[in-house]
Amino acid sequence: MNLVVVESPAKAKTINKYLGSDYKVLASYGHVRDLPAKDGSVKPDEDFAMLWDVDAKSAKRLSDIAEAAKGVDRIILATDPDREGEAISWHVLEVLQKKKAVKGAIVQRVVFNAITRSAVTEAMKNPRDIDMELVEAYLARRALDYLVGFTLSPVLWRKLPGARSAGRVQSVALRLVVDREIEIEKFKTQEYWTVEADVTAGSDPFLARMVKHQGKRLTKFDLGNEASAQAAKAAVEGATFKISAVEKKPGKRSPAPPFTTSTLQQEASRKLGFSAQRTMQAAQKLYEGVDIGGETVGLITYMRTDGVQAAPEAIDEARVVIGGLYGREYVPDAPRIYKTKAKNAQEAHEAIRPTSLARNPGSLRLDSDLGRLYELIWKRMIASQMESARIERTSIDLESADGQTGLRASGQVVLFDGYLAVYEEGRDDADDEEGGRLPQVKEGADARVVASRADQHFTEPPPRYSEASLVKKMEELGIGRPSTYASVLTVLRDRAYVKMDKNRFVPEDKGRLVTAFLEQFFARYVEYDFTAALEEKLDLVSAGELDWKALLREFWTQFAASVGEIAELRVTHVLDALNEALGPHIFPEKADGSDPRGCPTCGTGKLSLKTGKFGAFIGCSNYPECRYTRPLAQSEDDAENVSGDRELGVDPETGETVFLKVGRFGPYVQLGEGDKPKRASLPKAWPPAGMDLEKGLRLLNLPRDVGAHPEDGGMIVAGIGRYGPFILHNGAYANLPSVDEVFEVGLNRAVTLLAEKRAGGGRGRTEAAALKDLGAHPVDGAPVKVLSGRYGPYIKHGSTNANVPRGSDPANMTLEEAVKLLSEREAKGGGKKPAKKAAKPKAAPKAAKAETAAAPKKAATKKPAAKTPAAKKAPAKKPAATAATGAAPWDDASEDEA
Repeated sequence: MNLVVVESPAKAKTINKYLGSDYKVLASYGHVRDLPAKDGSVKPDEDFAMLWDVDAKSAKRLSDIAEAAKGVDRIILATDPDREGEAISWHVLEVLQKKKAVKGAIVQRVVFNAITRSAVTEAMKNPRDIDMELVEAYLARRALDYLVGFTLSPVLWRKLPGARSAGRVQSVALRLVVDREIEIEKFKTQEYWTVEADVTAGSDPFLARMVKHQGKRLTKFDLGNEASAQAAKAAVEGATFKISAVEKKPGKRSPAPPFTTSTLQQEASRKLGFSAQRTMQAAQKLYEGVDIGGETVGLITYMRTDGVQAAPEAIDEARVVIGGLYGREYVPDAPRIYKTKAKNAQEAHEAIRPTSLARNPGSLRLDSDLGRLYELIWKRMIASQMESARIERTSIDLESADGQTGLRASGQVVLFDGYLAVYEEGRDDADDEEGGRLPQVKEGADARVVASRADQHFTEPPPRYSEASLVKKMEELGIGRPSTYASVLTVLRDRAYVKMDKNRFVPEDKGRLVTAFLEQFFARYVEYDFTAALEEKLDLVSAGELDWKALLREFWTQFAASVGEIAELRVTHVLDALNEALGPHIFPEKADGSDPRGCPTCGTGKLSLKTGKFGAFIGCSNYPECRYTRPLAQSEDDAENVSGDRELGVDPETGETVFLKVGRFGPYVQLGEGDKPKRASLPKAWPPAGMDLEKGLRLLNLPRDVGAHPEDGGMIVAGIGRYGPFILHNGAYANLPSVDEVFEVGLNRAVTLLAEKRAGGGRGRTEAAALKDLGAHPVDGAPVKVLSGRYGPYIKHGSTNANVPRGSDPANMTLEEAVKLLSEREAKGGGKKPAKKAAKPKAAPKAAKAETAAAPKKAATKKPAAKTPAAKKAPAKKPAATAATGAAPWDDASEDEA
């Protein structure tokens, strides 16, 4: 008997069918051990000894594997064919040996690049030992990520409250996003003009651009204003032209190689709008297999690879399919052979390709994501073995009779489409397309300008990174591994270091703070070259050319010294450095030339960066006498609308002053100056510049009573909450279409909205719509109703719910039938909902945040880090942060997503 261990249960089921009854296949469900999320799991003082932990779920699975291993002849470790897969096999074997489950069994390692019958059976014929060089490369990466995270993150927690974590790869990826944003902010737009003309030379009109003016070749900025552009346009209109040259150049465009992990993520982002994570999830399913004709078959080869080469049999099949579908002229004379160009290319795996190109995408019935991604992979592989496209580039030069003015037309035509018949690689932020086909004209022919125009342009800053362009940049720089990119980018979003705007990465203030901090005090460890050089050393470990512990010793000696230096710095010193580094961002120049750091409230204080329990904000140096605060950075609109705190007037009922203030969470109104004054945040639709006393008092008087509900007398309340304007009655909410309606909605309108919400269901805030009232329960007299729920009709009696049986018409349900179903449900111990707390109106929750923002004394003086071990020394324990983020602070990303 043979025991085979794979990573996923889907894979186990398929492979068991291929191997037959002499084999038992079990799944490890990915990694079985990890470093515990606590300080001390990696011990630099003990030559980097590593403590491994097995969680409860993995422990049960390992026990099952150990039990199955008893008495078998062979234990075959068949986890994924990469570094992470090698590490999982090593972990499983380590645990089995500790459990003494191996005994006399032969232990072998097999790898297969695709989950097909032929690939699996062939792999079983070629077993090997575990590759310890790959395992050591994994151990080195895991130790590095742990040491950086668990040493650096506590420093962040102490010096920058609100920061979540730092990581060996994530922090460098974040720096790329921040650096691009700084480029954009520093960019100075420059005006330039172009002159174009519609020209005919005994032919159809074609477009030509002015390239020569007053006898001089034009550069981009020579026509820098409208006056010069109009003068150039007049010169074109007043000249007579001849065709001075016609040049035709044949050319070729060759196809791109099959997909690697990185290029697949890039193209899926460009063409399908998939995030890197979504792409890898779909690719995983295609690799593990789908049901085809009653048999589960892997549709693509392994999806974590740097290789661009394909197996000879795949290339041969591609040539046959191309000839059959497109014709022999689309098949090149010789197969195309590709070589990896990427830095630090990983193990020599195949490219990502279909396991059989005969499976045309149109012939498969796949889920939406799987179908679209499979089609992309199929087309790319087919195109990679097709004939080049043949094109003809044409340029036509026109010269004026006096030689002072010149025009040029450019175009191209595809003479043979070749691989373009199937696929064309997408581009990020592509330049203008080359012109279309030009008419046939003769050199020396007279030309006439039909129309001309001068167009204004402005230079544009570099674009923000999309997922595709950021992945491409990381790969170019050699930062991280392509298999980790999806997880790294997800971590940046999850920890609110970046946000997405029109599918582009925009750094949040928290992300800019962390980057500025690391650049000021740990510059070496966020340098692109240093990170890439470390990746190269890690690859030397996997190649057996560098000892992994020697690498760790060299890194730790320098890193620990840097951490020791910053740990002794006072927070004020750190804030001074960040004030300087972030100055242009947090203190932008004012249009009137006044001091951007001058306090707008007291006029004498200086604004500076401060930290509190909820993160960083800007406050006045004259605190507590001056309580001015604002968010870290303001947009131009904010700066125009809010120049600081101001008085709106006096409340006639209380005699207290109503203020408009700006806190860390935005503008708000405040009544009086007591210890806990009443506050209310401004709705997004209300610009601060338009605020007056009347509007301020209306906000402060929320929530307001609309009136008693005519059915039960319960009060209907109107307010503004985290989901916008609402009305509330007995715990049931209904949205209002606009903020203004909060102050205007009447009783009839409110009753109608609540009824519509109940009838139409909602997001769990209202009672389900009643389909039938069955009457009183014979035991306790409580009502029994048939309701329409999210998952279909059900019977409700008190806190017990019972589903209406499938096929039954809820309208014909009787009380007797309902009571029987309820009794059966109660007998099973199910159907009861947990008791709910009484619902409270969530009126203006942002105001609560504003309240905290307006009290910088508490935020600034409180030392939350002092209550945790992280405040005492680094590295430190921080289990609470680990639980909050769902990942350990060192965890850039696991390459295993099984």
